[in-house]
Amino acid sequence: QVQLVESGGGLVQAGGSLRLSCAASGRTFSDNAMGWFRQAPGKEREFVAGISWNGGGRDYADSAKGRFTISRDNAKNTVYLQMNSLKPEDTAVYYCAASSRRADWTRSEYNYWGQGTQVTVSS
Repeated sequence: QVQLVESGGGLVQAGGSLRLSCAASGRTFSDNAMGWFRQAPGKEREFVAGISWNGGGRDYADSAKGRFTISRDNAKNTVYLQMNSLKPEDTAVYYCAASSRRADWTRSEYNYWGQGTQVTVSS
């Protein structure tokens, strides 16, 4: 059974930091682009960050640029999202996803999803 399991969410004050992790099991995703998405209450799910299969390319939503960093460790089958300078508008459920492509710059080929981890940023 293929699973993506997120961890590292929680409650943090504005200006603080969190590091999300996504551990894959059931198969390796070392040949797949990986990404992070988020969904705030009452809003559609949106792309946050993506990373190519070997970490050579990264893609960020405008809201994440300069504050968030995506990385991966293929030996551990894990992808990370380091979030700094958090704002209340970053509050959302954050989802890890795996793409069917090695690099997914269209942000549209993600077909494996985790269950999500809640991030709450207080003002």
